[in-house]
Amino acid sequence: MNASPADQRRLVDVADLDARIRRAEHTRGNPPQAARVKELVARRAELSHELSTRLGARDDLRTELARIESDVALVDARRTRDAERLAASSNVKEAQGLESELASLARRKSDLEDGELEVMERLEAADAAVAEQEALIATTNDEGAALSAEARRVIAEADAVIEASARDRAAVAETVPADLLALYDRIVTRSAGAALLTARTCGGCRMVLAGTDLQQLRQAAEDTVVTCPECGCILVRTEESGL
Repeated sequence: MNASPADQRRLVDVADLDARIRRAEHTRGNPPQAARVKELVARRAELSHELSTRLGARDDLRTELARIESDVALVDARRTRDAERLAASSNVKEAQGLESELASLARRKSDLEDGELEVMERLEAADAAVAEQEALIATTNDEGAALSAEARRVIAEADAVIEASARDRAAVAETVPADLLALYDRIVTRSAGAALLTARTCGGCRMVLAGTDLQQLRQAAEDTVVTCPECGCILVRTEESGL
């Protein structure tokens, strides 16, 4: 196929715009923040599971503390009742029994209060553990929200690049002969499509051409459409090709 050097050069512009569109499409589908956001989602699930465990432990302690407080209230009520009975009793034996029971109730209350203090200390630690876990989740959520917002911005920018590049591509493609553009469209599915040959190096695959290949290019007419022997893209020759 033959095409003027100017038409071939415009084909490189089309290839550059196509490459820009492909990069933007890749960015749109895979924003750089996506991997970290995925990690944060998994991390949040782990933190939430641990929070559930800590909340369960704290609830158990609250239940235990409520039970002890109820027992203390019962002991206090019984002590009050026994003290009133003792004050009103004139029976020595009954009074001795009440005094003995009051002493036992005092020891029981002391034991309950010791247990209550221990549970309150454990509950304080459990509250701190829950708060710590909630803070970790909040930090994770904040980072995830910031990254998600940044990803949306990146995607919006990629959309803008795709739209502008597609518009420019259409304008440039209109100036390229139909048969040359059709050849490019077939080749671009498996290579860069078209690229400059610079310093004997293909701009598509970055391979330095061998001497025999360069000799064939030197012998080809300037309007002959040639391709890279390595990647198959259309090679556009200029004064900087090194031929």
